[in-house]
Amino acid sequence: MGSGTSRHIIPGIAVIKFWTNCYEAMRFTCETQAVISARLILFASGDPSAPAEAGLMIAEKLIAFAAAQEAAERALAEGLGIYEAAEQAYLPLRHRVRANSERLRAAMH
Repeated sequence: MGSGTSRHIIPGIAVIKFWTNCYEAMRFTCETQAVISARLILFASGDPSAPAEAGLMIAEKLIAFAAAQEAAERALAEGLGIYEAAEQAYLPLRHRVRANSERLRAAMH
């Protein structure tokens, strides 16, 4: 068996983890869509901050994906397995989307 797959998982815990992951995927999808919508409104409205937001949008993706790659590499180097590496890679992306959501929500009010 590959790394990370040889651990025994209690069936009840596996089900809870499955549903927790499903919930988190849904929550992340909704929050990501809200950020996209807020940015589209900002761009369409001709807001003076739109060009800066567009630049930020591109720059932060490069930074977030680099951080995600680094987190995955670190987890794999520590022998944590592919599933833990994927979870670690997700954290910088979740953090960036959350920060954007809060910032754009505050800017729209």
